[in-house]
Amino acid sequence: MNTRPDFESIKDFEEFSKYYWYREELIKICKKLGLKADGGKIELNKVIETYFSGEKILPLKKNEVRVPIEKKRKITSKKKATVSELSLDTGLIECGFTFGPRFRDFFIKQTGEVNFKFNVDMVATAKAVKESGDEAFKLGDLLDIYYGKKTYATYDKSALQWNKFVHDFCRDDATKVFPERLKAAAALWKIVRESDREKKYSHALLEEFRKEIEK
Repeated sequence: MNTRPDFESIKDFEEFSKYYWYREELIKICKKLGLKADGGKIELNKVIETYFSGEKILPLKKNEVRVPIEKKRKITSKKKATVSELSLDTGLIECGFTFGPRFRDFFIKQTGEVNFKFNVDMVATAKAVKESGDEAFKLGDLLDIYYGKKTYATYDKSALQWNKFVHDFCRDDATKVFPERLKAAAALWKIVRESDREKKYSHALLEEFRKEIEK
């Protein structure tokens, strides 16, 4: 097992991605490097990925609006049009897209799935499209995101890793011996988080580090 090194010792983004980083840690890294240090974990990870590729995403100056390079497309009018009828060619920004009933009904018709639900990558994509002002992005593109045919912005699933870890830890009857199970789970999670191990709980993991978390 490799213990998580200091950021300064990490050579590339692939190595960086092996380890779990809290949002607060990402903010500190970005600030130390003089990079853009606001936003969620997805945005901060993108800033660091870009840094490792040899470019720098700098903090915004006052009144400056940034459009990410990889998402720059032809932006037509800033004025929102009123769209009475939706189609796959309707612009997401143009129609004032939300995750409300109107658009859910539209995707129910497109997919034929009565119990259709917007997935997390659709949510992340819609947010990214609105933030970048990408008026070229269509509802048909969002449907492709749903089917996995395209990638635009992905949900940061690492935010759920800790919750899943604790849930699985507490489901294991063997952890009932700990009077403070959450504290024990946190101690085991710290070991895993600061290593290049898969960020998942298992009984074998508990047995391997039982002595450390019983201290």
